[in-house]
Amino acid sequence: MELNECLKGRRSIRKYSYKEIDKSVIEEIVSYAQLSPSWKNSQTCRFYGVISEEGRRGVINSLYEFNRERASGASAFIITTAVHGRSGFDADGSHSTHLGDGFQYFDNGLAVENLLLKAYEMGFGTLIMGLYYEKELRELLSVPENEKIVSVIALGYADISPEMPQRKELDKVLKIL
Repeated sequence: MELNECLKGRRSIRKYSYKEIDKSVIEEIVSYAQLSPSWKNSQTCRFYGVISEEGRRGVINSLYEFNRERASGASAFIITTAVHGRSGFDADGSHSTHLGDGFQYFDNGLAVENLLLKAYEMGFGTLIMGLYYEKELRELLSVPENEKIVSVIALGYADISPEMPQRKELDKVLKIL
């Protein structure tokens, strides 16, 4: 699949047909997420793959109600975190950018985009969810305190084929001087 096709074809999937997937699928997808750039090559993104039935139920129960149904048929979940206090900082611990301690979320977003595109290329649908019960998810996955949970991504076989949502006109989002 060419990059243009991947960029134009990927959608957020809110209905899945459950089929078991092997951990090698998660490993391959995450290996491409790792190729994303990061602040001073700090590589602060961490990934938690969930494929077991018990784990899937735990992740689903940690989601806000409206996302539970949307994600219930997903074959797996990938939870992304960012190691806090490294990306966007100098060696002495001071902030290097005007974003303060927020640069790790930029790095995480870059990795997530790679992850989504690789998953789509491999024939999977995905849905990024940012609303979840953090305490429950942190306990389920044993996420250390120095990592901030950023997103929960449902991964599976799409049971719908949504159209591309309308995009703003280019002149509304781009200014060239």
